[in-house]
Amino acid sequence: MTVTDIFNNWGISIEYIVIGQLALIFLLFIMVLVSLGKISKLTKRYDSLMHGKSAKDLESIIVSAFSDMDKIRKNDNHRAREYKKTKQNMSRCIRKMGLIKYDAFNQMSGTLSFSLALLNAKNDGIILNCMHSREGCFTYAKEIIGGESYVVLSDEEKAALQQAIASEDVLEDEL
Repeated sequence: MTVTDIFNNWGISIEYIVIGQLALIFLLFIMVLVSLGKISKLTKRYDSLMHGKSAKDLESIIVSAFSDMDKIRKNDNHRAREYKKTKQNMSRCIRKMGLIKYDAFNQMSGTLSFSLALLNAKNDGIILNCMHSREGCFTYAKEIIGGESYVVLSDEEKAALQQAIASEDVLEDEL
């Protein structure tokens, strides 16, 4: 009894077996080509990584990279501390302004007098009031703490103070 007879007894034609084997060989051939392509890509990547390098060179490159990362981390921590200090200092800087121009003595054609409120983030600062007349210019400074003055303010000074308090703190968004 031959192999052909055995398959014939089972009802399987030898041609179907050959076709199945050819299909399997074709599928395996495609898988080999795909695997060779992937191996070729990995080989190229490995060669570019190891080009002119020994294992000891590669180790020194990795150690150097970690050393550079540590330096960057320390530098980043230093920058973060500097940023925090700058942000704290910025809260004390002049960040808000209100300006009201007016004619102090109703005797001049222009509005040369002004009240200027300069405040920090906590609404602390000063109001400068400059009154122009024909005889000269008079300038007064009044301290502002928490948006309040302990000295009586003129209407123009009050308006400048309210304008400064209401003004948008642009730096707050930036920091």
